[in-house]
Amino acid sequence: MKYLIVGLGNIGPEYLLTRHNVGFMVLDRLASQFETKFSIERLAFRAEIKHKGKQIQLIKPTTFMNLSGKAVSYWMKELKVEKDNMLIITDDIALPYGKLRMKPKGSHGGHNGLRNIQETLGDSDYARLRFGVGDDFGQGRQIEYVLGNFQAAQFEQLPEHLERADEMIISFCLQGLDKTMNAFNH
Repeated sequence: MKYLIVGLGNIGPEYLLTRHNVGFMVLDRLASQFETKFSIERLAFRAEIKHKGKQIQLIKPTTFMNLSGKAVSYWMKELKVEKDNMLIITDDIALPYGKLRMKPKGSHGGHNGLRNIQETLGDSDYARLRFGVGDDFGQGRQIEYVLGNFQAAQFEQLPEHLERADEMIISFCLQGLDKTMNAFNH
């Protein structure tokens, strides 16, 4: 059984530790746990994990956030992965920092990466793992906030949140969406 796990983010060292790149961070940690490395391929960095009979493909789009749908669509077709076996990991300002929420579908909520995936796929019926980054910004400062680095205290807590996100990804692949939501969404 094949799975496509997509971490959203932006390429380039200036974006490395920004809130908007938490999807990349989640996948970097997961690849490290399974001692696999990403290679640069068409429209994405890609790594593969084989775990308990599952083939888990990790991609980090190199298209920049606003064109994430192009990479998602390409790799779904290239790897022949059904939409039910795809999970998108994204930052979410509507959730408090560190809150993780898996959903079977939903709106893009103003997130340009999700908006582009929705436009490219033609609907919003795909699972997503929302990683709360909080909303501690003034009016009109949303872009500056998501493209900013985590605060020191948040950065200290980041490894435990990334670990939990990775546990949710593995659960999604082994147990399915419903069981994962029941076990992890609180």
